[in-house]
Order: sequence, then C-alpha cells, then structure tokens
Amino acid sequence: MSNNVIDKISELAESVLSTTDFFLVDVEIKGGDIPEIWVSVDGEERGVNMDECAEISNELSFLMEAHDLFSGRYRINVSSPGLDRPLVDRRQYPKNRGRRARVSYRQDGEDLKVEGTLQDVSDKGIVVKINEQTTVELPFDDLVETKIIPSFK
Repeated sequence: MSNNVIDKISELAESVLSTTDFFLVDVEIKGGDIPEIWVSVDGEERGVNMDECAEISNELSFLMEAHDLFSGRYRINVSSPGLDRPLVDRRQYPKNRGRRARVSYRQDGEDLKVEGTLQDVSDKGIVVKINEQTTVELPFDDLVETKIIPSFK
C-alpha cells in the first residue's frame, strides 16, 4: 500500500484526535483481499478505552470514505498500542514513570541495553533506575527502543 495512503489516513486520524486528549502513535496497512488498517492511539495521561476506540474508528471511517481512499471494502481497527509494542512517541513516557522498562540505546556507536524502572522523564530524555545505587540518564536521541515490562501485581 502506498505511503501516500498511510500519510492521508494519518492526517485524517490527527484531525479526529485533535478534539480529544489522545494522539496518533502509528498507522499500518496490512494487505490481503480486504485491506486492514491498524490505527494506534494513546493518551498522555491515560490509555484509550474500547468505547473511545469505537468512536474514533467511526469518525475516521466516515472521513476515509469521504476522501475515497479505498475503492472496495476495508477493515479498520483502532486501539491502544498494547503491552507488546515499544514506546514510539515521547508523550508516552510520562504516564509510564515508575514502571519497569527494557531500553535499547546507542552510545558512542555501540548498541547497549538496560533494564530497570523508568524513574524520570524530561524534555531531553529519561532516567532509568537499575538498582538502589545505579541510575542511567539517556537522551531521547540515543534511544533505539523502549518496551514496558508488564507487571501483573
């Protein structure tokens, strides 16, 4: 599927989300006889619930049909990014403060990994507490991937 279609869906999704407290994380199109559009949304303060996903989906579908993006049928799925997805937007970090994370980063041309508690978030980067004595400050520009480790307490 063309990047132009993904860009247009992203633009339409951003317009739908502009009236909410959510932001667009990602748009993916998976091929097949009936294309599947996956739209991930998140909030800075909280996650998105099923009713909100359904409302966003309905509004986005209406706009997509008005712009005639697909000639035939398609499926649209709007959801939160999910536990297994990495954080891809800086706005996702603050609400995850205090949670365990696995962080991959590049420093001086070397690929490194650290696991610990996401202790702090600033405009410039994050602080990961590895243990009682050790914290690591990582600039956003050095981050490769951050995944939150689910806790089922």
